[in-house]
Formats: sequence, C-alpha cells, structure tokens
Amino acid sequence: MIYPLPAVMVSCGSSPEEYNIITVAWVGTLCTNPPMCYISVRPERHSYPILKREMEFVINLTTEDMAYATDWCGVNSGRDHRKFEEMHLTPGRAEVVRAPIIEESPLSIECRVREILALGSHDMFIADVVNVLADDRYLDPETGAFDMQRAHLIAYSHGNYYTLGDAIGKFGWSVRKKK
Repeated sequence: MIYPLPAVMVSCGSSPEEYNIITVAWVGTLCTNPPMCYISVRPERHSYPILKREMEFVINLTTEDMAYATDWCGVNSGRDHRKFEEMHLTPGRAEVVRAPIIEESPLSIECRVREILALGSHDMFIADVVNVLADDRYLDPETGAFDMQRAHLIAYSHGNYYTLGDAIGKFGWSVRKKK
C-alpha cells in the first residue's frame, strides 16, 4: 500500500543489438551521500541477465506523452520485441555508463550496480548514481532545479497510471517563519 510510485523505463544493454527497456514501478532513492537508488526486478524478466552481467542501467523518468510506451514496454518482453524501434524511442548515449538513455525522457539517471539482493519474487539492484542528464526545457533558469510539473511526469498505483497533481507545499513550509 505504499503508493503511488514513479513509473520509470529502465534501459539496459551495452550494444544496440541487446538494448532493452523494462518498465519498473519498484524504484526509489536509498541515500543522498553517496547518491544511491534501487530497482527491483523479477529474475525471469528478459532484462534481468543483462542487468546482472553489465551491472549498469539508466532510470528514465516517464511523461504523459510516454505513457503508452511505458505500459507497452512493461507488458511486452524484449525476447520478442525490439522495444526502442517498435515504440519509436531513441536510444541515446549516456555519459558514464554503457546502457543507453531514452532521448524522449526528461530526466535520465545513470546507475552502476553496487549490490544485488535476492529478496524473493524480486531481486533488488542497489546502485550508485554516477550521472544525471536533464532536458534543459524542464530546468528552472534561476535555480537549475528540475520542474516535475512542467515535465508532466506520471506515477503508477495499483495497476493504473496517473499524472502528478498540483504542488501544495515545499519542504519546510510548515515551519517557515512568517514575515
């Protein structure tokens, strides 16, 4: 019942012939310093042995415009489909890892696996964040912060995809002194 979660597309593979996309909702931040995150993947998924062999992946945030491709890549296997081509997505060159970024994603998080924990139905890939690429269109020109609302990100909850709502506060607003 810990929902909603981001619906992300994880790209993996070290060559165009094996590039694949897996849609993951079990993803999150683990640590700020050093920056770390995780994805949880079932061992029977086509991407699992690629992730385990390469020990690198990219978490690509998804948008309303990418919702169809996000779902399609989650219900179809890379064993049977060339997901980049079939969904008209563009594999781009990451700056640090060999796995491709998805050019259409507003934010791509390059990750290098530190540890894999076998947990039962899923294995957790604990990773160091080694680089973040953001589309300049979604960066605030004054602060450099990524604007999630302008990017029209989507979330996943109990089998449904949702858009993000309006911001209702900012961290610390409940205790900020009034002027």
